[in-house]
Amino acid sequence: MLSLADIREARERVSGVARHTPLERSRSFSEMSGADLHLKLENFQRTGAFKIRGAMNRIQTLSEAEREAGVVTASAGNHAQGVALAASRAGVDATVVMPKFAPVSKVKATRGYGASVRLEGVDYDEAQAYAHRLEREEDRTYVHAFDDPVVMAGQGTLGLEIVDDCPDLDTVVVPIGGGGLISGVAVAIKEQLPDVRVVGVQAEGAASAAKSLEAGEVTEIDSVDTIADGIATRSVGEETLKVMAEYVDEVVTVDDREIALALTLLLERVKTLVEGAGAVALAAVLSEAFEYDDGETVVAALCGGNIDLNRLGTVVRRGLVQMGRYLKITIDLKDRPGELERVSSIVARTGANVYAVHHDRTSRDVAVNAAELELELETDDAEHAADIVDALEAEGYDVEILS
Repeated sequence: MLSLADIREARERVSGVARHTPLERSRSFSEMSGADLHLKLENFQRTGAFKIRGAMNRIQTLSEAEREAGVVTASAGNHAQGVALAASRAGVDATVVMPKFAPVSKVKATRGYGASVRLEGVDYDEAQAYAHRLEREEDRTYVHAFDDPVVMAGQGTLGLEIVDDCPDLDTVVVPIGGGGLISGVAVAIKEQLPDVRVVGVQAEGAASAAKSLEAGEVTEIDSVDTIADGIATRSVGEETLKVMAEYVDEVVTVDDREIALALTLLLERVKTLVEGAGAVALAAVLSEAFEYDDGETVVAALCGGNIDLNRLGTVVRRGLVQMGRYLKITIDLKDRPGELERVSSIVARTGANVYAVHHDRTSRDVAVNAAELELELETDDAEHAADIVDALEAEGYDVEILS
């Protein structure tokens, strides 16, 4: 079983590469949640995520023969970059297998750190199966993304930093994918501060941890579907499950809407960019996925910031919808002069700003004497959005809310 001594030894090995990342109190989120909320900004870590900690610890413990043969791993992106950088620093050849649909930014970054990248499978688990095939065929050492006590010890160095920087904490909230991060963090914290509560968070579309803990064995889900690709695994690990069963107090889930909202609020309120997986801990606090007291000192781990820019726009748009700051509607108009101007004047009176307009009179679904108007509007909040719809309906328009 993973021990505090293992994690302390890991800190000595990784300290030359992994940064001691900031832990800052957020006034904005403390006011929103009622908790005394602190953010562990691991998105500022080298490679943009915590994975460099575990990868570096594992590479540093390779035998000379293993170094000569090289390593192989599978990853959705963050572990890939960690292994690539750690192997490059140690002069070890690394092959990384990533899912075909891994974010382009993560694929390019992994190659940039010096690893050979192969794209195989539709998700992490299929990529992992191919990586194990290379392990056998090329006699490489497989560096597991989470289910390895040495990797878990490296991730646990984040927990040591939390205790150092916030010794009076009551609760720490940590994302769960395969369980490597929360296992290391939980041991690092509980072995020093046993009364601290450790809460794990999974995305609703990749929630295997609670099922596994309830069953007492690793339980694999059929598929994953979440914007939090960094924690999109079908199951936790055998080793991580053992640690979680002993050290983790509670596991909760958040959905993609809550993740998108947390990510967008981080951008707006604290000017901090995270990926979907990096937002789940804050999402759990803001959505009250678990109970906490007013004034309770809570640390939320923002575990990574490697979001693909193509996905960022989509996620932020979802977040704005959740905040009531974006409204997309369709209206059926009579196909006659002045109707578009009439609608525009109503929208203008409400104070909304128009993002986009699409006026269609040729669709099969539109009557011959009618037109369909689609509007994308910038709004102040949910109440403002409702006022716009009410104003249009009061003028006799049938409004369909798209988002």
